[in-house]
Amino acid sequence: MTQAKGTALITGASTGIGAIYADRLARRGHDLILVARNKQRLAALARRLANETGRKVATVEADLTSPADLSRVESILRTDAGISVLVNNAGVGATDPLVVSDVEKMDEMIRLNVTALTRLTHAAVPGFVARGNGTIINIASIVAIAPELLNGVYGGSKAFVLAFSQSLIHELAGKGIRVQAVLPGPTATEFWDVAGMPVHQLPAQIVMSGDDLVDAALAGLDLGETVTIPSLTDKAEWDRHEAARLAMSGRIASTIPAPRYNLQKHDRLSA
Repeated sequence: MTQAKGTALITGASTGIGAIYADRLARRGHDLILVARNKQRLAALARRLANETGRKVATVEADLTSPADLSRVESILRTDAGISVLVNNAGVGATDPLVVSDVEKMDEMIRLNVTALTRLTHAAVPGFVARGNGTIINIASIVAIAPELLNGVYGGSKAFVLAFSQSLIHELAGKGIRVQAVLPGPTATEFWDVAGMPVHQLPAQIVMSGDDLVDAALAGLDLGETVTIPSLTDKAEWDRHEAARLAMSGRIASTIPAPRYNLQKHDRLSA
């Protein structure tokens, strides 16, 4: 049996990317706490993984848009010192333009993609810091850096996940905690059915299998990547993007407006 490596808590774990993470992390030696809304799917997955891997697998039926359910999962993260990995995978997407979208659905998306992820991370981090180790894997999306592709609220929610992850990487540096943001492109899961565009309607050449996506993401984690874009062939493209962003960040705060605004000229004309 693989050496035990602590417990991984995975949200959205009953199907798709979350279920594959559960499989892979169990085979890497992690016990599991699987969180999702679908009780039957959770139970079936837990039985299979326990039988195949010999790991302990617990399940938590929870709707993370429900404050009471979210609070229960937060409590687990605060109190279970055996948890060494948090995979914030639960999320929902949308493809319709804003003007024809249901604002209540958009609000629910924000509560799941942003609020729940933030609260669960906030619940886990103090224990990770106290123990001097832990891993946080946040599932974002390529729309975090290409928000024009799909619904803007979805893109905005995933841009939050990326920015939040980058902030955590900075904040937790030197504390023994790893943070990885994963930016999948189109992936062959049920996500697209819920988002309103079944995966078979997408060009086949841009759709990655869920297995390949998770295996690549975990390989990226092993390589020490903090941001993993499994479908990006040339990592140097991302490195250049980040280098430009970081270089610019040192020049975006000043007491003096940029010369291009020519405020002195405007002041003279308005005098």
